[in-house]
Amino acid sequence: MSALDTAIVAPVIPALREAFQIDNRQVGLVMIAFILASLSSTAPLASLGDRYGRRPVYLISISLFALGSLVIALAPVFWAVVLGRVIQGIGGGGIIPTASAVIADALPPKERGRALGLIGATYGMAFVLGPPLAGVVMVFLNWHWIFLANLPIAAYVLYLGASALPTQRAQTKLPPLDWRGIVVLLLLLVSLVATVTQIGDEITGWTVWPYTLAAIIVLLPLFIWVEKRALQPLIPMSIFANRQLSLTYLLTLGAGFGMGSVIFLTSIATLAYGVARENAGFVLLPMVVCSILGSMGSGRLLNRLGARTLIVFGFALLSVGYGASAFTSMGLWGFLLSTMPVGLGVGVVVSGALRTIAIDEAPLAQRGTAQGLINIFTSVGTLLSATAIGALADFSGHGAAGFSVAYEVVAVLMVVMLLLSLGLNKHTPTIEPLSA
Repeated sequence: MSALDTAIVAPVIPALREAFQIDNRQVGLVMIAFILASLSSTAPLASLGDRYGRRPVYLISISLFALGSLVIALAPVFWAVVLGRVIQGIGGGGIIPTASAVIADALPPKERGRALGLIGATYGMAFVLGPPLAGVVMVFLNWHWIFLANLPIAAYVLYLGASALPTQRAQTKLPPLDWRGIVVLLLLLVSLVATVTQIGDEITGWTVWPYTLAAIIVLLPLFIWVEKRALQPLIPMSIFANRQLSLTYLLTLGAGFGMGSVIFLTSIATLAYGVARENAGFVLLPMVVCSILGSMGSGRLLNRLGARTLIVFGFALLSVGYGASAFTSMGLWGFLLSTMPVGLGVGVVVSGALRTIAIDEAPLAQRGTAQGLINIFTSVGTLLSATAIGALADFSGHGAAGFSVAYEVVAVLMVVMLLLSLGLNKHTPTIEPLSA
């Protein structure tokens, strides 16, 4: 539900612009509000899942996502749409980390990889089905029904969750919730999003980003100081003392960057090969299909090959794919072929391999938090990619030449991630029958 909703928002943007008579600056708030709310809620909800059990947090997250969808569908003014996106984002921030932690709690190690791989495959299928589905709804109904459709899905998920998810209770008296950590983390993430997107500059008309960057420099050490002194910290700093976990989160940042970099591939198709803007989305279909295959295949191979091998392979595919995409002399068919390793690579690196390492390395009591950090670093990497590629393309020249240089840089960064991934521990693969 959350993956599909993310994929269908882009086709709805023109309808929202017409319905509420808003400009591009305000339209950007539809995405930024969701991203910021999702980033801000991920760590607190993951921590609450560790404290009070996954079941109530997961059900609350689904309920909030459904409530946000209802608010958007019934919105009389544009700011109600933004409010709905915030509510959706808060709920969305708790869905994937909690679901991943439930998988770790409920399934034996030999089955986790396949289940976690399905999460990545779900996102791939959502990006295939989302735009066409949104188009059909827009033709026969209107944009309100795109969000109303979440309600029956949410009701069914709530029914299944309430009946199937295990109930967990804290065995001992819990220390107070880390409210100071929550507040400082929220301010830190707001400053980060404002710096990367420069939304404060657009809203106020002033140059705000240097001040938000300064805020990041101040808030980051403050957050570390607060967490080290909390009785039960929101994000225990001991997690980062584990070298494997620290490296995993750095690679997750790179994986998010690699995933977010697909956004501008359509720009190469239109600028270098003359593909019409309304058809640009179709040139990515081979990539998306490969992403689904990569996610599902890596989930099945995780126990056989180990997480390290898959992550190295995934970043190798991204390096080759983005490097080939940067060469615009190959023609449209060459471009389509170059996007296929990108899709496979994204499917591999965002599937279950990195989450599996986080599950294996994190203490049981911090499993939800460890999964939440995977989401945070992925989202930050995606945000950074959109800003970096746009800036590199503008700096390197207008048109296809600028994007060509930008994707050469992306390819180099993926090579760096590949080299870093060699530092992961080799895990002994679990041999399963071929019929499995």
